[in-house]
Amino acid sequence: MSEIAVHMGRRHLPPLDKILLYDVVLLLGVGLVMVYSASAFVAAHRSGYSAYYFVHDCVNIIVSLITLSFVVQIPMSAWQRLSPYLLLTGMGALVLVLIPHVGVRVNGSARWLSLGVGHIQPSEFFKLLLVLYLAGYLVRRQDRLSEFTHGIMTVAILLMVTGVLLLLEPDMGSEVILWAVAFGMLFMGGVRLSHFLAVVISGLGAAVALTVVSHYRESRIVGFLHPFAQARGDGYQLVQSLMAFGRGGLWGRGLGRSLQKLYYLPAAHTDFLFAIIAEEFGFVGVVVIAVLFAVILVRAFQIAEAARHHDLYSAYVANGVGLLILLEALINMGVNMGVLPTKGLALPLLSYGGSSTLVSCAAMGILLRIDRETRTQGASRS
Repeated sequence: MSEIAVHMGRRHLPPLDKILLYDVVLLLGVGLVMVYSASAFVAAHRSGYSAYYFVHDCVNIIVSLITLSFVVQIPMSAWQRLSPYLLLTGMGALVLVLIPHVGVRVNGSARWLSLGVGHIQPSEFFKLLLVLYLAGYLVRRQDRLSEFTHGIMTVAILLMVTGVLLLLEPDMGSEVILWAVAFGMLFMGGVRLSHFLAVVISGLGAAVALTVVSHYRESRIVGFLHPFAQARGDGYQLVQSLMAFGRGGLWGRGLGRSLQKLYYLPAAHTDFLFAIIAEEFGFVGVVVIAVLFAVILVRAFQIAEAARHHDLYSAYVANGVGLLILLEALINMGVNMGVLPTKGLALPLLSYGGSSTLVSCAAMGILLRIDRETRTQGASRS
């Protein structure tokens, strides 16, 4: 903690990356407006107050921005040192949600812990903690990544243990993200391609097996492949989402004029907010959102490349953060557009959801910190 205090007390630090910071603030602002647009009708009928979700989202964003401003003060060396302990804490939280009367069960899923004033979703935090841990793992095992056991198998075992906990919740969406981010980081870290492909193929086989043995997951796949044949059943959400995209056309129906949010499309302000954006702002709105996420990805990889010459750990973290935000955004968009099966994943920085927004802002704070440290070290050496 003394190391953190010293760094927080330093003056004359370079300014934060304006492109990345403005992009994040713009996404949060667009998300706030769209959450109100998508939820006002439902909120008015459920609580008698149309701005119910809007007010809660305002609080979530304020807390998340405060978190970002705090995280950006923490040196990367502190994250590197604490990452194994943070990962263990995250795994402990994943166990806690499964304990009766400790974890909070909603709609049959035990994914939340109560903090009295609200609920948190440990799986959201675990994604970022895994990125921080894997970056340290890649640094420590840099010379042995070409070996199967020390390169990829150790991480695969960790993911299998975590996967069991997530399947018990169940939270298949978070598990997919964890595996994708982890193997993306391992691939960029230098594991052998043959080892990488062997584990990926095995993982895909396991995913198919888990789908076949579970009627719930199998029905989701059937609904995804034949949504209009299951329009009143498992394909209902996808059909309603596709109707939103169809109604949006090129320019959209206009802000607040969506029809699908009027109890037709479930979770319109959370998992399917992207569909409401498409309906109200059309193809143009979809492209704008895609570009805003592309800016985060490009800046993350640029920051990673610059950091590689000064701090390998920071470079791996930046790559991991970029992959995390990109994959969550792509999967959510893919689900909304019918390209991927339905999964309970929020659209980062946009969808209503305290844990998702908080973790996304913390990740952006870490990315901003890496950029600031890299430019500080570059200036001191010049």
